[in-house]
Amino acid sequence: MLFDTVLKVVLLLFLFPVETFGFYYYSSTGEKKCFNKELSKGTLLKGKYNVQIYQDDLKSYMDASADKLEVVIDVEEVFDDNHRVVHQKGSPLGDFTFIALDSGEHRVCLEPNNKSWMGNSKAKISIEFEVGSEAQLDSKKKRTVESLHEKVNMLNAKISEIKREQALVREREANFRDISESANSKAMWWTIFQVVALGGICVWQMKHLRSFFVKQKVL
Repeated sequence: MLFDTVLKVVLLLFLFPVETFGFYYYSSTGEKKCFNKELSKGTLLKGKYNVQIYQDDLKSYMDASADKLEVVIDVEEVFDDNHRVVHQKGSPLGDFTFIALDSGEHRVCLEPNNKSWMGNSKAKISIEFEVGSEAQLDSKKKRTVESLHEKVNMLNAKISEIKREQALVREREANFRDISESANSKAMWWTIFQVVALGGICVWQMKHLRSFFVKQKVL
């Protein structure tokens, strides 16, 4: 019983080696928001984000354009006197990646800024983190690619099946057309035969009546 429980735990750890979590928060442009993460040495952290700006005329948050907004991403090592290991500027929709050089607490900060001299705007920032080893994340990508490849193969198989069904339908239509043409041809020849036979009978009856009338001295 204990062995089964341990086996299930090991399988769960094997199936879910990468920690993934996403959320969103409300802020404003020019305001920096930070998140602390405890990372071990060699851990790979990937982040994906999307910044939306509140539009007063639409009363809703809409995607921001890269020519009006930029996002500053900073990653600092809290355990090493806030030593900054990542500093990059990106578009409102983007991602970032870094590998922890040492074990300890890290701070990830995002700061959306207006490129123009306009005042600060309300912003909605959606962010998703993936934490794991580089090999694990690459394996996850590989599984995703394999899954997409499998779906493409399934679509190709369905297309091939549809093509086979279409070829079968065309073959049946050709057979039906040949049968219809053969039936129409036979019907036409049968009609011609009936007309010729009827004409022959009429001619024979006319000759018979003429002979009868001659014998009766009517003609």
